[in-house]
Amino acid sequence: MKTKKILKAILCVLLAILIIVGGYVAYLFIDYSRIEDNQAIKPSSDGLKESLKAGENYTAVIQNLGFGAYTQDFTFFMDGGTESWAESEESVKNCINKGAETAKKYNPDFVLFQEVDFDSTRSYHINQKEILENSFSTFSSAFAVNYHSSFLMYPFAQPHGASNSGILTLSRYNIASSLRRSLPISDSFTKFLDLDRCYSVSRVPVENGKELVIYNVHLSAYGGSDEIRKGQLTMLFEDMESEYNKGNYCLCGGDFNHDFTGDSTQKLNGGQSVDFGWAQPFLVELMPDCINRCISYSGKELVPTCRNCDIPYEKGNFTIIVDGFLVSENVEVVKTENINTEFEYSDHNPVVLEFRLK
Repeated sequence: MKTKKILKAILCVLLAILIIVGGYVAYLFIDYSRIEDNQAIKPSSDGLKESLKAGENYTAVIQNLGFGAYTQDFTFFMDGGTESWAESEESVKNCINKGAETAKKYNPDFVLFQEVDFDSTRSYHINQKEILENSFSTFSSAFAVNYHSSFLMYPFAQPHGASNSGILTLSRYNIASSLRRSLPISDSFTKFLDLDRCYSVSRVPVENGKELVIYNVHLSAYGGSDEIRKGQLTMLFEDMESEYNKGNYCLCGGDFNHDFTGDSTQKLNGGQSVDFGWAQPFLVELMPDCINRCISYSGKELVPTCRNCDIPYEKGNFTIIVDGFLVSENVEVVKTENINTEFEYSDHNPVVLEFRLK
């Protein structure tokens, strides 16, 4: 009789677990949704009207801010580390403000930020978009959501929770219009880790009647595959080539989640090819002839733009170049520089591009 009671109790516990797990999985599928493609973004203009001019120098800065979590000692559970939340509200604000301050040092005309949270468990629901727009209060801005997840229960000690994040484009010149383009993503269960990847397309008028078309990108890392990587880059390249063929200038910057130079893993890590799965070589063979990578860096040493966050940062850890710029061939590159911040406030370093329109 006692054995039956024990078995019954065990069965009840197992049934309760199955109900909870089944209910949670059902919640993930029911709550799952994707933002529609070709969604118009209303840019903030602040009365800016000045147009760009061909032949003048302009400066653009890109920076993945890592949702304000990545101090040097932060490790991320999806990279093999332990943490899922930023250390504190104060730490989040400090990291975001340092990212803004670093960008402002280069007197940029355009700033492209990625991983900007605005209502996420992992970053204490701090509106990072608002902080950055206030920091660049005289700039026009366009924001596109590229990650919004249901409440993720893992890791169990500190569930990652619900996330809302996006890509922010800031311009000293008036953004006439902006558009959000949905990228192809996985159809498997990994789609819950890679929600709503996209890039934004912002248009800035040029005096000669053309436009500078600015692409802010953050391609897939987790949940990606060869097919997804190829599909995302093909879509981006076809879009840029179309704009170039119309006579417009194209500037694309952000986090490509590929080895941007194709050999930075070897050059930055003692000649060894280190494979973390997400950092595959950039698919340069897909690029149309009218698009160029900006990989002729200034400086004697090659500077990485990203670290793997399985362990706290120290010199000698695995690093890679995944962030960078692409330009159409009617854009002349004056200088490209990866900035070494020693990953003080993000797991990414900024990249600065000086360019002129031909």
